[in-house]
Amino acid sequence: MKPNTRNSLILALLAALMIATRVNHWTPIPDASWAVFFIGGFYLRNWTRWAFPLLMALAVAVDYAVITRQGMSFWQHYCVSAAYWFLVPAYFAMWAGGLWVARNYSRSWRTLGLTVVALLASVAVCQLLSQGSFYWLSDSVQNKSVAGWAANYFQWLLPYLRTTATYVGIAAVVQAIAAAATKTGAVAVRNDDAKR
Repeated sequence: MKPNTRNSLILALLAALMIATRVNHWTPIPDASWAVFFIGGFYLRNWTRWAFPLLMALAVAVDYAVITRQGMSFWQHYCVSAAYWFLVPAYFAMWAGGLWVARNYSRSWRTLGLTVVALLASVAVCQLLSQGSFYWLSDSVQNKSVAGWAANYFQWLLPYLRTTATYVGIAAVVQAIAAAATKTGAVAVRNDDAKR
């Protein structure tokens, strides 16, 4: 498959995953947005200049559609404040984690370890930026304190990490299966050529 065709397919799949899961943040199927940006950084590193802004715009468009469909004003919703725009650097932290894994990628167990480290760091920074900005900048949080912020940060860190790791883990399994299938296909072609 040609790189542009592959990247277009991956971008379309990531966009569909974000739309399908971001529409209902609180349903049994958790929001895959953080994982979408991490996976996007890994696979779409050469398209970062426009793929990241495209997925970021899609996230905002989905939020806008969900909020306004409920009969609320987007700008009046409790989730939308000055803190909302911190999602750009927060999601880019996820993207950067995927970029880092891609730059250090090899078909080895080492890459799995690097992915775990990058995922932990990316989620921690993403949570710091998204939750921290909401806690400190939003009028929705009353009686702000460092202790309250820290408690809130750690209360939500594990659920976000679990969800993101689940989606990234599924992508890693698909990557491993695709790599094995490609390798098997290449061996079969070489064997056919040798028989001729």
